[in-house]
Amino acid sequence: MTDYAKILDLPMGANDANAKTIRAYLKSLLSELWRKEEGFSGKRPFGNSGWQSEVWKALIDGGACPGTLDSDGYVQEIDQDQADVLIQGAIATL
Repeated sequence: MTDYAKILDLPMGANDANAKTIRAYLKSLLSELWRKEEGFSGKRPFGNSGWQSEVWKALIDGGACPGTLDSDGYVQEIDQDQADVLIQGAIATL
């Protein structure tokens, strides 16, 4: 069984939500959805696209999900299905 609380506590690198952990990032994402209602942009919730990769990078860096980063530190490869299971489990734990 996966410890989703540990997933939530994984540190985030630089990100558009200025969140320190995955937990804080997901809370910020939900808050943004609530605040903007139908004006919420699933493509650019914090102003930039590629926001899921910020969470994926934290999963890779934290050793929770295998993946690779390119020379600039961006996600090059990740098992999106596994990452989704981890994040969905973490969301359910909130």
